[in-house]
Amino acid sequence: MATLIASENFSPTEDAEVLRRSVEGWGTDEKAVISILAHRNAAQRYEIRLAYEELYHEDLIKRLESELSGDFEKAMYRWILDPTDRYAVLAHVAIKKSETDYNVIVEISSTLSPEELLAVRRAYQLRYKHSLEEDLAAHTTGDIRKLLVALVTTYRYDGSEINAKLANSEADILHDAIKDKAFNHEEVIRILSTRSKTQLMATFNRYRDDHGISISKNLLDAGADNFQKALHVVIRCLNDPKKYFEKVLRHAIKRTGTDEDALTRVIVTRAERDLKDIKEFYYKKNSVHLEHAVAKETSGDYKAFLVTLLGQEA
Repeated sequence: MATLIASENFSPTEDAEVLRRSVEGWGTDEKAVISILAHRNAAQRYEIRLAYEELYHEDLIKRLESELSGDFEKAMYRWILDPTDRYAVLAHVAIKKSETDYNVIVEISSTLSPEELLAVRRAYQLRYKHSLEEDLAAHTTGDIRKLLVALVTTYRYDGSEINAKLANSEADILHDAIKDKAFNHEEVIRILSTRSKTQLMATFNRYRDDHGISISKNLLDAGADNFQKALHVVIRCLNDPKKYFEKVLRHAIKRTGTDEDALTRVIVTRAERDLKDIKEFYYKKNSVHLEHAVAKETSGDYKAFLVTLLGQEA
């Protein structure tokens, strides 16, 4: 369930006018910006952007970029984008890092529906004039490249049908590959990148029942390399994304120096999807409410914005 508390009665024109007043003159009224945009869903935000451009002949996103700063500006920019465009931007940023952030690519390719992933690939190509898979292939190598390109180009079956016999046989294939430390076996990549999420859950359950340990735990031995870690993230994202995102948030908050990029990414991308469930997992795991942990590790308008997206008033 979502944490976003969206306004039911809103006027895109009135919102655009308030936003215009908040960015005119000396200084920006950040509280007014948060009070509006942190309480509007994706469709409403799109209508506001259209109304703003029609009224003032300028792009609201660009205006906010010029008026805001720091982590708050980055978070607001991510938030106001159309969700598919947002994922395209997140993927591009991850690819262009000095060392590609494969976790972000895995999150996008493994937690979205087939239709959503296809829309992200289209948005990426429209924005950057390159395909997502082309840029991935250019900035990665070896087994990581094979895995990530396979994940972003897949179009999984999205139904509920399960083939129990197939789950049994593919659980054995995965177990043999892990036992032999053949993590990069083409069958491992094929299974994880093509099977439906429902089918994969049956396979992972069969693996646990047969071998007394979850496949994700079996992957992370003491000497796990980057490819093993990537496979682990794939399985976590496919099997239980809410628990995966709780862990991302926990690590972002508890590390020495908060990881604002990860914190922003999860809150902004999940606020309209399942952030309420992620918050519950966080509390069970840490005995601290997520909004309290975020408030403790952030400050100013950035804090106010994130806490509002979490369903609380700062």
